[in-house]
Amino acid sequence: MLFSGLFDLPWWGLGVVTLVLTHVSIVAVTIFLHRHQAHRALDLHPLASHFFRLWLCMTTGMVTKEWAAIHRKHHAKCETPDDPHSPRIYGIRRVLWGGVFLYVKEAHNRQTLARYGHGTPDDWLERNVYSSRAKLGLVLMGLINIVLFGVIPGLLILAVQIAWIPFWAAGVINGIGHYWGYRNWSTADASTNIFPWGILIGGEELHNNHHAYGSSAKLSNRWYEFDIGWVYIRMLEMLRLAQVKKVARKPRFTQAKPVADFDTLQAVIACRYDVLAKYAKSLKNTYAEELRLLRRQAPQQARSLKGLKRWLNRDERQLPGNERARLAAALAGSEKLSTVYTMRKELAALWERSNASREQLLKQLQEWCRRAEASGIRQLEEFSLRLRCYA
Repeated sequence: MLFSGLFDLPWWGLGVVTLVLTHVSIVAVTIFLHRHQAHRALDLHPLASHFFRLWLCMTTGMVTKEWAAIHRKHHAKCETPDDPHSPRIYGIRRVLWGGVFLYVKEAHNRQTLARYGHGTPDDWLERNVYSSRAKLGLVLMGLINIVLFGVIPGLLILAVQIAWIPFWAAGVINGIGHYWGYRNWSTADASTNIFPWGILIGGEELHNNHHAYGSSAKLSNRWYEFDIGWVYIRMLEMLRLAQVKKVARKPRFTQAKPVADFDTLQAVIACRYDVLAKYAKSLKNTYAEELRLLRRQAPQQARSLKGLKRWLNRDERQLPGNERARLAAALAGSEKLSTVYTMRKELAALWERSNASREQLLKQLQEWCRRAEASGIRQLEEFSLRLRCYA
């Protein structure tokens, strides 16, 4: 009797219970820690907020300020030596299997907490319970598990609960989410979407979407993508326990203006990832057209362009030195592709020049459109027309 709990479940029943309990932890991380605390994409009612804080204390022992600060620093210093957990810096194996140790190391960095941990809970409960006695929460969760399911099953469930977030969040998302997958948006970092459906990790699988629109409460962007975290947020909204503040902006279009104006500039910058995605398609069409022409007229030159496709839509700063040199050599063999590629970099510079005035940026956009339409390259002319339609 000492070793049995209130519920005598078969092994598969214990497995289901474990999945449900760990999924609640995933929901708490993605909604409370990530979208609410780190990015302020939504507001939570105190009832929901306190539930998530209590649950995370009991199942992970994580401190809200530490998690939010480390994640904010990751966005601010992404893929640099100051990034707390970039696989580009530490290697995929270290982040995937030892991401939790990188997290703990950064959690002891007082400068990180002071600079990036602002706005997180600082009430009596946080100071005297959730932060200072986090390990007691794990002990309480273990006792509850033992009472409900028995000693051995209860402790096994607790072990899975404790390991679940460090593996999936600190390992898989921070590791694979910057190493393997597909990309909707040409962000400056190496973030990827692991799968088009975000269920197991609460929607965090759509990591490239998140890096493109960091302050969006919804992580899915394409019609075929599914973010279960967003479903839970909508349910909390219906219960008046949450209020969404921001989602990724969808581009709007109007009739093309004769000349780009300040509204056009603002829309282009706000929808910059959509602009780059559409430019990528235009560049792909230019490449295919140029390759067909060269195969007929200069077969040897066409062979030099054959491997160029995979590099064209990537920021050359992300390419290793040898690939950068091969890209430059290949572009030297096609004036048309070189022009389109160079103008892509010039267009992207519009939202990278933070010290330029609105007037200067508008003049640069207008000049870019003028040069595109005078280039004699059909794809550039059509894209310039599209830019003047952004509203």
